[in-house]
Amino acid sequence: MKKSRQSTSQTNPDPSRPGRKRSAKAGMPPGTLVHIGERSDREIKISVIDYGPTSYEEKEIAALNECFYFMDATTSSWIDMAGLHEIELVRKLGDCQGIHPLVLEDILNTEQRPKAEDFGDYLFIVLKMLRLGENAEIATEQVSLILGKNFVISFREGLAADPFAPIRERLRDGKGRIRALGADYLVYSLIDAIVDNYFVVLETLGEQIDDLEAEVVANPGRGTQQQIHRLKRSMIFLRKAVWPLREVIGSLERHDSRLIRPATVVYFRDVYDHTVQVIDTIETFRDMLSGMLDVYLSSISNRTNEVMKVLTVIATIFMPLTFIAGLYGMNFKYMPELDWRWAYPAVLILMALISVGMLIYFKRKKWL
Repeated sequence: MKKSRQSTSQTNPDPSRPGRKRSAKAGMPPGTLVHIGERSDREIKISVIDYGPTSYEEKEIAALNECFYFMDATTSSWIDMAGLHEIELVRKLGDCQGIHPLVLEDILNTEQRPKAEDFGDYLFIVLKMLRLGENAEIATEQVSLILGKNFVISFREGLAADPFAPIRERLRDGKGRIRALGADYLVYSLIDAIVDNYFVVLETLGEQIDDLEAEVVANPGRGTQQQIHRLKRSMIFLRKAVWPLREVIGSLERHDSRLIRPATVVYFRDVYDHTVQVIDTIETFRDMLSGMLDVYLSSISNRTNEVMKVLTVIATIFMPLTFIAGLYGMNFKYMPELDWRWAYPAVLILMALISVGMLIYFKRKKWL
């Protein structure tokens, strides 16, 4: 039974299935490679950038063994794999670099919590990249980074556009210090690009919250409460993805690993400050949405009270009128007013005077 399970995990997932659930891995031994997550329809792409202070070479490879020709001790190499559903490619790349099977298992499991682990010869970092999906829903894509002495390997799901395109442009242009500061600075740049994208997502959500706040105060409708709950779910989702990131960046900032030079720690400290700012913004938005829900419920309650007040006033005004109409609607033979010629207009005038008098009284009491 175990053999059949292992062979199933080593084959590629069925293309007709969007992804595998965690239950697909139940009962398997540690280190068994199974892709858990959403399957991308895009073809897996592996690109290699080899660079130094005065050199640069970029290539999109077709065979995995090509990337190891770039592993020169005098330069830095960045291998980027977009797509995780080809398990054998991940396995081969990990075996050639001596990456632990448990690390490869975590790379293929896209439900990992952000974390950083030190394996001596390399650092393993897991991050969550945010993006806005359909109907402004928040979606995440897992990015795993391996930092070696002179190389960086990035694994991403490849569900969205390349988030590291600006980093590639900086490497091509050779501007700034990115070519001269080695692999640890490249990891900082990749993490910084992911964190900067958080601000883009938060800015969009902030605009939605501002519009919703104006709607709640001015004219809350039936869909207002649903929008508030949707944004609250987004905030919970964001908090779950971003909160552990502070621990990850903090551990990199305080790390005594020989793979991170003291000169690069300053840059990780800057990313840590950005992460704290993102968390503070998320907490602020959560408080705003909680207060907005209270305002919405108060607005609905006030609107109901206004309607009830108007109906109560109308009912109160019609109470004496109903009494008068009921009194003269009785079928008694001897009623003095029935034989009076001006009885009908007199009763109508009396009813009008009572109504006006009650309205004036309610106005003076500030009940209207």
